[in-house]
Formats: sequence, C-alpha cells, structure tokens
Amino acid sequence: MSAHQTTDAATAAWQDAAARDLMSLGGRLALLTRGEGSHVWDADGTRYLDFLGGIAVNSLGHAHPVFVEAVSRQAATLAHVSNYFATPQQLELAARLKELAGTGERGRVFLANSGTEANETAIKLARLHAAKTGRQDAVIASLHGAFHGRSTGALALTPKAAYQDPFRPLLPGVTHIEPTLEALEELFAGGEQVAALVVEPIQGEAGVLPLPEGYLRRARELTTAHGALLILDEVQTGMGRTGHWFAFQAEGVAPDAITLAKGIAAGFPLGAVVTFGDASDLFYPGTHNSTFGGNPLASAVANAVIQEIQDRDLLANVTARGAQLRAAVEGMPLVAGTRGSGLLIGIALTAPVAAEVRATAHARGLIVNAPTDDAIRIAPAYTIGDAEVAEFTSTFAAALEEVASRHAAATTEGNPA
Repeated sequence: MSAHQTTDAATAAWQDAAARDLMSLGGRLALLTRGEGSHVWDADGTRYLDFLGGIAVNSLGHAHPVFVEAVSRQAATLAHVSNYFATPQQLELAARLKELAGTGERGRVFLANSGTEANETAIKLARLHAAKTGRQDAVIASLHGAFHGRSTGALALTPKAAYQDPFRPLLPGVTHIEPTLEALEELFAGGEQVAALVVEPIQGEAGVLPLPEGYLRRARELTTAHGALLILDEVQTGMGRTGHWFAFQAEGVAPDAITLAKGIAAGFPLGAVVTFGDASDLFYPGTHNSTFGGNPLASAVANAVIQEIQDRDLLANVTARGAQLRAAVEGMPLVAGTRGSGLLIGIALTAPVAAEVRATAHARGLIVNAPTDDAIRIAPAYTIGDAEVAEFTSTFAAALEEVASRHAAATTEGNPA
C-alpha cells in the first residue's frame, strides 16, 4: 500500500459518514485533519503538498502565525455585531481595499461572505445602473467559459449547461458571448442595450484561460462609449494571486467595480465589491446588505493578511515563483505548455488525461486540480520557497511519467507488432 493511500477500512468509515450526513454534491478525496504551511495531513497521518490552496484561497498557506494570531486576538475582543454598527476593523479594511485598487476618494466597498455573494451584489449594481439610466431592459453580458458562482443570479452569468439546466428558469436579462474581441465588438455594435459586461481577467474554471491581448482595454472603451458598467470578477485573480493586487492593474484600465473573495482573508470567509467613480453612488439604504459580511472578525483577519503580504513583499515572490514553476514543468511528459499569471497557473496537457494526472498526483502526495479534461490548475500559497517548488517539480514529474507510461503501454498492447 502506498504511503499516500489511507487504509480501506478508514476510508470506508469516513466516506460512509459523509454519505450519511452530507448532501450528495460530489466526492471527497481524503479526510484532512490539519495543515501547516503548504502541507496538509489526512486522518492516517499521510502528508500532502497542497498546490491548490483551497482553490486559490490559502494565500498564506495553512495555520500561518499571522492568521492564527489575528483570529485569536479578534475573537477574544469582538467577533460580530449587526450591520447597524460600524467597527474599526471594517473601516480599516474598506480603506485598504480602496487604496490597493486605486479607486481614489470616490471608491466604495461592500463586504460580503463569499465570491458568489459578491457577484450577486454586482448583478444588483448593474440593475440599479440600468434603472438609473432609464434602460431597465438592458442586458448583463458575461463570457462563455466563465464561472461566477452557483446561486441563481451568479449562475445565470455562468453559461455551463450542466450547472444551469436543473435550475431553469434563471435570472432573465442575461446574455453570453464568446471570449473574443470580435464577439465583444458585435455585442456593442448590435441593437441590444447593455447594462454591464462582467468578465474574469483569467477564467480559472475554464482551465486558467487569459483573455485575448487588449481585451480589457477594448472592453473599457466600449462600455464607456455605450454607458455600460465594466465589472471584473477578481474572486480568483485578486488579492495578489497574479503578482499584482488585482489582475486589471496589469492592463492599465480602471473598471467600474470588482468582486473579490478567496484569498482576501486567506481562508476566513469574506467577499467584497469595490466600486469606482459613479458606480459608487448606485446603492442606497434598503437596496442591499449582509448579516455577517464584514464583521469585525473577518475584517481583522483580512487586514492582517494584507499587512503580511505587504510586509514580506509576497507579491514579488508570487511573480518569481510563478515563473520558476512554469519553467520547471516545460518539457515534462504530457505538458503542452502553461498559461496564467503569478501563482494562478494552468498546465495544458497534450491529451485529455487531466483527471488521471490529478488522481495520480494525489496518490503520490500532491494536491492539484483538473478543471478541464486537458488542463491542470495550480494555485499554491504566496509563501512557497525553493523546498516547495522542488517537491512539486519532482512529484508532478513522476505523476506525469506514470500516466504517460500507462498510456504508452495501453497503446502498445492495443497495437501489437
């Protein structure tokens, strides 16, 4: 039995408990019990190198002292108050996000609990914009390949039949276009009025696919010319994941709003919408709120995480380690190339064997993700160093070699000389 496989009895026990007590929404790969840095351990004590980071969430890794101290200190002081009150932690976080995003004085921040909630808030922002401009029937546009969440509004922006079909009818007034410059031009050249264009700078669930060169700049020009909002879903790309605080900053554009979550509090549930300019004036009392969003505990953790990223210049490490990892996998078996930015990396494969590669890597003690049939996604902690890169490189190469060998053997058996 491999050192990275739990016993049949132990696995059966926790899987039975999951089947008995949890809703049937997908299989569980292991029963994880603790984490430290870029490693996690399962119930049998098997160690895994975590290069998925909770799907781009654990920006400081697991059990980082700054995270632990911030949770402990704030929980012992003031964890939650209603949204009838403000707290110093909330105000500090809002000011930090405005500064990092470069909104200027007119920027505003709404704090929620998740990326899905942030995107639901953005949908309402777009609807308010349409109403204010007298275009109540104007559509919200998103891109094929996008993922914006699974609640019914966010799901309407996520054009994947397997996700949408069981829940139709969905939110009306949404249209989808291909992620090309030609489709973007056609959207605004047609007769349909557009309230907002919602896009991810890099489509994570589509296999870490960046937008075409110049897409965001042209989107900014067209939305401005046609009185539409440009809303960027930076749930996965934001808070330093690409080597910039926000991916849009590499493009030299200013959106009307961005949505955030995942790495914003390094594992503590938190989401946000940050608005720019006139979009900051759209919400008014009674149009939106959240019970838990931006409570002092979540806000304190986010402030501590942001401060740690700044103090340790982790954005520079994100850029350097990303380049190091992309170079390391080039030339490995089954690797066709890489894409993405910083520590959001898609590894394109030469065959549709991503699920097999993921499972083989897992059996060898490496956690990665297969968002599509022919791509592996990695999103490790910003704190990784030479040791983690070396462990990933050797383990991932071994997994690829094993999969490639299995397929070569199968081909040989199927085509005897």
